[in-house]
Amino acid sequence: MSRLSIFPDHPPDVDSTFSEPVLVSDDPQTIQQELHGRGIGFERWPVRSSVPQGADQATVLQAFSADVKRVMTEAGHVSVDVLRVTPSHPDRTSLRRRFLSEHTHAEDEVRFFVEGRGLFCLHIGGEVLAVLCERDDLIHIPAGTRHWFDVGEQPQFCVLRFHGTNAEWLATFTGDPIAERFPKLE
Repeated sequence: MSRLSIFPDHPPDVDSTFSEPVLVSDDPQTIQQELHGRGIGFERWPVRSSVPQGADQATVLQAFSADVKRVMTEAGHVSVDVLRVTPSHPDRTSLRRRFLSEHTHAEDEVRFFVEGRGLFCLHIGGEVLAVLCERDDLIHIPAGTRHWFDVGEQPQFCVLRFHGTNAEWLATFTGDPIAERFPKLE
């Protein structure tokens, strides 16, 4: 189940790693409203039971073709691909370590979860918004938004990745160790 937890970005005292959340919600409408109020897009797509677990890129793209076309048109993306990471992925440890460092992107980051889950943590103003995205969730993070992403120790997810003019994952790391103070995906 999708979940939004909102934390102050600083702990109440120096001995704490993070504060208690000021809001926790599993309600998709509440999640969408809270994120929208901070400039983040979030939506749930209809369940596609016809997409088999482990489907290849062509099958996934065909199953979601109407939604993909809509998102690409609305956001001006020029390409989309499928990324699947499993516990047997040879780079899973290095990917997790890299994604867990706070960073920004020059282009919007748009992800749709076909399978599995991942934890996006968005550092906006004086808050950290931890968004647990699961199957059928789309998140749209505007360019320049400080964030990090946790795939967990045993990653298991498949996402559609929408790309602007650059199909590579390019990040500018902030150097802020803030991600170390917040809960991870377990």
